[in-house]
Amino acid sequence: MKKNLLVLSILAATLIFSGCSQKNSETSKQSPKNITISAAASLKESLTEIQPKFEKDNNVKLTFNFGASGTLQKQIEQGAPADVFISAGKQQMDNLEKENLIDKSSRKNLLNNKLVLIVAKDYKDKIKSTSDLVNINSKLAMGEPTVVPAGQYGKESLEKLNIMDKVQSKIVYAKDVKQVVQYVENGEAAAGIVYKSDATVLKNSTIAETISESSHKPIVYPEAIVTASKEKETAKKFLDYLTTDSSKEIFKKYGFEVSVK
Repeated sequence: MKKNLLVLSILAATLIFSGCSQKNSETSKQSPKNITISAAASLKESLTEIQPKFEKDNNVKLTFNFGASGTLQKQIEQGAPADVFISAGKQQMDNLEKENLIDKSSRKNLLNNKLVLIVAKDYKDKIKSTSDLVNINSKLAMGEPTVVPAGQYGKESLEKLNIMDKVQSKIVYAKDVKQVVQYVENGEAAAGIVYKSDATVLKNSTIAETISESSHKPIVYPEAIVTASKEKETAKKFLDYLTTDSSKEIFKKYGFEVSVK
């Protein structure tokens, strides 16, 4: 009798342990970690393609907040939820670092990019380079320089080429690089200045010129974990994933140059 009771007790304990383990496993599958990524608008296509595999392999749910780097910086300063910030410009990350709003030790330069002049199909024979912008009567689309790094780089280039004052009245400013592309693709502007990575999805326009890198500051995409993040370990896991071979191939596919080795 005692032996039977002992066997039954062991069996019951085994079943309870097994049930708890299964329940914990199911709970883990049902409750992935959630992190929010505030990233420059020019990263939308590449990060969206990276997302599914990372989520599946790590049981993590990614929420993206794409926008102009300057706008994202302001949001973080105002306390908007974010675990990771990936900027299209060094200045925006520098500003957050000065305010101790990003984890300095996690900061790295992830990517580099190039600046290009894109033109609508109706203007491809009229605009071959930035110097031709002086002679057109239509609009030139650019990101707002105070919040859009691509707009700042574009402004630097036009000033370096001594044509900013000649095209100033033709410029229509956009909230981010995606809106610049939209203006040109829809024929609302004859030309636009965006990143090479944005030009990989053009349908109704084309690249007229890759703007000389000597005419503007280096285009660097720094990444960092936001100080207020409550999921720093998961955030680091995501940043590490961006340096894997599979992620690098996706970035290259969309016209980026990978900085992190």
